[in-house]
Amino acid sequence: MRIDDPVEEGREAYGRQAWATAHAALSTADERGSLDAEDLTMMGTAAYLSGRMDAAADAWQRAHVAFLGCGRPARAVRCAFWLALVLMQHGDHARGGGWLARAQGVLDEAGLDCAERGYLRIPPALGALEGGDPAAAYAEFDRIVEIADRFGDTDLRALGGLGRGQALIAGGQARRGARVLDEVMVAVTAGEVSAIAAGIVYCGVIVACRGVFDLRRAREWTAALSRWCDAQEDLTAFRGQCLVHRSEIMQMCGEWTGAMDEARRACERLSDPPGDPVLGMALYQQAELLRLRGEFARAEETYRRASRSGHPVQPGLALLRLAQGRVGDAVAAMRRVVEETEGVVERARMLAAYTEIALAAGEVETARTATGELGNIAAVFDSSYLRALVEYARGTVLLADGDAARACSALRRAWTSWRELDAPYEAARARLGMARACRRLNDHDTADLELDAARRVFEDLGAAPALAEAWELAGAPRSAAGGLTPRELEVLRLVATGATNRQIAETLLISDKTVARHVANIFTKLGLSSRAAATAFAYEHDLL
Repeated sequence: MRIDDPVEEGREAYGRQAWATAHAALSTADERGSLDAEDLTMMGTAAYLSGRMDAAADAWQRAHVAFLGCGRPARAVRCAFWLALVLMQHGDHARGGGWLARAQGVLDEAGLDCAERGYLRIPPALGALEGGDPAAAYAEFDRIVEIADRFGDTDLRALGGLGRGQALIAGGQARRGARVLDEVMVAVTAGEVSAIAAGIVYCGVIVACRGVFDLRRAREWTAALSRWCDAQEDLTAFRGQCLVHRSEIMQMCGEWTGAMDEARRACERLSDPPGDPVLGMALYQQAELLRLRGEFARAEETYRRASRSGHPVQPGLALLRLAQGRVGDAVAAMRRVVEETEGVVERARMLAAYTEIALAAGEVETARTATGELGNIAAVFDSSYLRALVEYARGTVLLADGDAARACSALRRAWTSWRELDAPYEAARARLGMARACRRLNDHDTADLELDAARRVFEDLGAAPALAEAWELAGAPRSAAGGLTPRELEVLRLVATGATNRQIAETLLISDKTVARHVANIFTKLGLSSRAAATAFAYEHDLL
């Protein structure tokens, strides 16, 4: 490679997936007027993958014209397809549709039988899928795969296979659809598919797995997507959605600090340039974490920002209202949302929240009806996650009915499922329910054990509202001198003995991170700035 040859530099950078470098070099060459149609295509792809959507559209449009000029209509159509797809992804459906129509006209005029005919069948196939006709969508995507196989086009086969899997899942054949998606992912993870097609497949598969509550696959493919993104220098496209999914998985696994960091990074990345539809998803995820941590004011503002970005904010906002004590508002919102929500996947999420909110409002019959429908949905899917949701909902309804024995059994089954899914917060919520049930059965020893286990998890996670609920159930005051919680008092007493954070963690059997958070809370509540001042406060107020 000659340093003074930006074309070769751009091609070399493109080959090693250094997208920003490739785009910069090819742009320099373009200013000198030395790019052919293939180079323009590479410049458009590099621009798209490094987050320069307008530049990508311009390059693909020029490549389309250049390919027509040199008598290569099939390649011109391919450029028009990617241009249309990007335009439609960003809400410019009129221009995108126009480019698809133009591409179809080029093929028809040339009379070509080529792989590009399969690409142009993808938009109507997606239309059938989104229009609620999975059978028609599957037939169309099946035809697309046949075209791909006939011409040996791995990108087209991956996109067609993704559509087939999505159509099967939408048609209620979740297991078969998941197997089809796994097959598609073999080609993607083996590097047989180009970057843009691979990114589309990664995101589509993860969304499909989340949609049928297949958390195991969602976790595996999210980890694979993260590795794929990290291996490409300056990759911006797909990375924002990758961060959102990573945040969701980390939240489920109890890594809330890391989950918040990923959600924040996703919001920053997706805000520039503005208009990315995934931003609303990232904001909603951030709001959920803030709600669970008890930062209600920030959570409400973030839900509002998610709504302004076009993302639905339920059931999260209703659960926030419940936590704020605005039960009537929460019930009204969820009653409306449940009536309006049609898809079974979305209904499952809404019904689980509706059960909790209805019980808080004393509407046991409403909660029982919601739980029954949730159970019917779970029966359709082979999902440990849904089974855990159903058992938890059943347990809470049984407890409200006064059947503590059966409630305890259902909640224990929920706890077992959550534990197998490595979901500590949800498992601790189930244990809190078991503590209530055991109290009613006069099994106070078991109740105390369950309560203590749940409380430790909430402390480690920083789940302030759940922790306050646990302290209330324990019958202990939620505040002490200076507004400190009982746990913060324990930490303060140990700080006053001169113990380090590590020593305090070992004594209380909690993590160093949790101790650090408690110490920070103590300093804030008491208006202190050092451990020495905290020690003096403890002695002065006879807290030792």
